[in-house]
Amino acid sequence: MDKRDNFLKEFRGATIGSISSQSSTEEMFQNEVLRPILKLQNDLFVASFKNYSAKYKSDFYSQTTEKKLSTIENAVQKDIKYRNALKGMVIGLFTAEEYVFYINNSSNLNKRMMNMLIERLKSQVQLFEVETL
Repeated sequence: MDKRDNFLKEFRGATIGSISSQSSTEEMFQNEVLRPILKLQNDLFVASFKNYSAKYKSDFYSQTTEKKLSTIENAVQKDIKYRNALKGMVIGLFTAEEYVFYINNSSNLNKRMMNMLIERLKSQVQLFEVETL
């Protein structure tokens, strides 16, 4: 198990964001684990949303930018199957120890994870201007 955990930590890269003595354990987890994974998986998230919009939101590409932002937010927050698929893309890159921490704090960490993912996809809305799969 150590071999996999070490590989994952090296593969994900360094902490993103600041951590201080006042940081909560969830904030530290967010900056040490979640942010690097979200950055690493960014291309997969973009491809995943392109696929989602092609399957379930056929008019997505003709929507205004404001409506696209709303669609991104609704897809991640309200489509449980899609949300669970996104969570799996993140959780699969946890070490065993990180997974135990996640399980014990899943409600708050899921909120943080999904909010960061929504903002990440929204900030790249220009990638969803032309339908390309």
